[in-house]
Amino acid sequence: MEKDISYKRIWYIAYPIILGSIAQNLINFTDTAFLGRVGEVALGAGALGGIFYLAVFMLGLGFGMGEQIIVARRYGEKKQHAIGSVVDHSFLFLMLLAVAAFLLLRFGSVEILRYGVHSRDVAAGTKQFLDYRAFGIFAAFVNVGFRSFYVGLGRTKVITYTTVVLAVVNIILDYLLIFGKFGFPEMGIAGVALASVIAEYVAALGFFLYTVVTVRFSDFSLFRFRPLRFEKMQRILKVSFPTMMQQFVSLSVWFVFFLFVEKIGKSSLAVSNIIRSIYVLLMVPIWGFATAANTLVSYLIGAGRSKEVMRLVFRIIRLCFLGVMLLVLAGVLFPRALLSVYTNDALLIRMGIPVLHVISLGAILLSVGFVLFSAVAGTGKTQVSLFIELTVLVIYLVYTYLVVECWHGTVVQAWTAEWIYGLLLSLFSFLYLKSYRWEKTKI
Repeated sequence: MEKDISYKRIWYIAYPIILGSIAQNLINFTDTAFLGRVGEVALGAGALGGIFYLAVFMLGLGFGMGEQIIVARRYGEKKQHAIGSVVDHSFLFLMLLAVAAFLLLRFGSVEILRYGVHSRDVAAGTKQFLDYRAFGIFAAFVNVGFRSFYVGLGRTKVITYTTVVLAVVNIILDYLLIFGKFGFPEMGIAGVALASVIAEYVAALGFFLYTVVTVRFSDFSLFRFRPLRFEKMQRILKVSFPTMMQQFVSLSVWFVFFLFVEKIGKSSLAVSNIIRSIYVLLMVPIWGFATAANTLVSYLIGAGRSKEVMRLVFRIIRLCFLGVMLLVLAGVLFPRALLSVYTNDALLIRMGIPVLHVISLGAILLSVGFVLFSAVAGTGKTQVSLFIELTVLVIYLVYTYLVVECWHGTVVQAWTAEWIYGLLLSLFSFLYLKSYRWEKTKI
């Protein structure tokens, strides 16, 4: 990486991740749009199944964030040959984690759905989705390992390439398997899950081929897979475990949020699935710039340039805020047109417009909060980022419970919990960064 971390350099790292996120969101978009044509139950089951899968997947993604932070730190320290051992140990751990995640998705979800979901139809549809989707977790974790390696180095273009391939394969198979076109079986919600599984394996193959063709393994001592060293794994886990828990708990809480919404009614759950899809779209620039913050902060500290961190973070926030505002304006100006893409149900469109306005403000708040939060993780103080996340999520969950269970609020009022999340995440992360207690962190 060049010495001057300019706006151009930030954009160079962020834009391939943003493009990749756009492609990933095409999957979410088409899944939701197709299921909206299948029916209200399928739409709700797809929401719960997708979030449950994501919550488990976030264990692997959280571990990958720790890998990414360490790779970036070693790169900043000019210790490239130490990177391969970090990546090799990470892949071994991710495969062990994938086995546990598969068992949880395939078998552990039964009891959770039995007691957590009010509608039996929605519960059955969610279980059907997870029975197929579980098989994709192995490829998904392989993709996490590759992604963390490339992001840690600041070489993010490959993420765009593989995600575009994943999106194209998924969209085509969605159409064929959900509706049974061109001789394929009509599988409904199971077709959504199977399409995603196949697409994940195609993307993993893409990552592998790209790495073989473009990377000199000797430069990083990569893929030598020497015997597992406990002290090396312990060092990686010291950074990764808090991010694993943070990511898992965050999505688990969102799953609980949707369980609360399901109690309001099937229509509220269906609307929330549409809103979730739009909200994730608004998050696209946030993820890109937050990843840049995570990597560049770790790189700067490794290079002995801690004093430049806050200036860098504010530059990233400016770019992120601008990107989110452009998307928010499009949604606010044309809400009915946007919602009509997902459903032709007039009731769902009418219910969705005020919720869309709520999440628009939520996304603006997160354009600041998530960059600050990712910068905290990038310092290597992942225990602190976990504490911040847990504190904010407890308040978020209590607020949602009060709105739905005690005050019998509407789906619009329930989604205002995102305002609480964005505000508190921004405040706590900023205060910690300004304290400079992270300045001498070693990982």
